[in-house]
Amino acid sequence: MVRRVLAAAVFGLLLVLAGCGGPVQDDILNYINEEMKTAQTLEDKAVSAYEGVAGVNYTDDQTMYDALVNEVIPNYADLISELETVSIESDELKEVHEIYLSGAKLQFSAFEKIMEALEKQDASLVEEANQLLEEGRLQIEDYNDKLDELAKEHNVEIEKE
Repeated sequence: MVRRVLAAAVFGLLLVLAGCGGPVQDDILNYINEEMKTAQTLEDKAVSAYEGVAGVNYTDDQTMYDALVNEVIPNYADLISELETVSIESDELKEVHEIYLSGAKLQFSAFEKIMEALEKQDASLVEEANQLLEEGRLQIEDYNDKLDELAKEHNVEIEKE
């Protein structure tokens, strides 16, 4: 019923320093290695629960609805709360983080819309939800790209697991 368009953010990361440190570099390291740990766990739970009932794993509306109500939406709500409390010192990193927060909010809205579509059996709401998921995915992709760029500018190498 709902196509899979989520993009998990890039946090399960290992950082390797190259060169001299600085306040922005320290902020990036703290952000990824400390501040985003809980957010990553929450996102992983939500995305895993959604992917387990969407796309090729879709079995029926009730199973998807239950996953949304019991796992996806609560974990995504907690994720957004966590993202709103992340401590960031540098303006550059705050700007990048805001892109992720915006994308996460779009995806959260999409999950709520999918739940509503299932309750009302309204295919047009599913289309709206898919559009929101796509917009959120694109913002999260943009966030990942900008985080990579900022890390490179400040001599932080991000190695994806």
